Amino acid sequence: MQLPAYWLPRPTLALDEATQERLEALYAQAVAPGQGDWIRKKLPVPAWQFLCWLADHKGHLLHGTGDPRIACFEPRQSNDLGKFGNRKAVYAASDGIWAMFFAVIDREHYPMTISNAAIRLELPTGQTTGPFYFFSVTDHILSRRPWREGVVYVLPRQGFEEEDPIQRGVVRVHTHHWANPFPVRPLARLKVRPGDFPFLHKILPHNDDLLFERAKANPDGFPWMD
Repeated sequence: MQLPAYWLPRPTLALDEATQERLEALYAQAVAPGQGDWIRKKLPVPAWQFLCWLADHKGHLLHGTGDPRIACFEPRQSNDLGKFGNRKAVYAASDGIWAMFFAVIDREHYPMTISNAAIRLELPTGQTTGPFYFFSVTDHILSRRPWREGVVYVLPRQGFEEEDPIQRGVVRVHTHHWANPFPVRPLARLKVRPGDFPFLHKILPHNDDLLFERAKANPDGFPWMD
């Protein structure tokens, strides 16, 4: 399955042994205690790499937001075009870059629609490729650079349900989308800035009316760029 060019592959994430040891030490100090505290120590890698490492190697989920004061996440009714994401739940991602997008995009002060995803592809052989990302924002808002400092919360995976994979021909598409119908207390939190987001200058514009028109005509046609 050949993805269109607007799907972005994750940048290389190769950590040497010394760096992994430093990450393990930071994890033991700042995340494993599970008190919801700020991760204040200087990271040995870029923030997106640390967050992806937490998801890939420690099995944690991540939630990006502009609110730095959340002691417990309460289920809220979402407004999503997909059935899985359109219910009352706490939502989280098993990917650090995707979660960071929600931390640095300022929907509070810039009314907009966003279209986004993080996926892996499972081939008929069982091999998986990815992750791949897509991000787009209402065109006239994107030109105003609607960024902010935000927070990515580290969450336990227990109690969360993963979205079922989607069959596209012979390929199964796995999202990094998870939901929990019950309250969730964060294990730790990390402040992030727009410059930490590796795809800040690759977010695409879309026309809201055209996006909704295409989505209505072809609900399975995400991301409706063609």
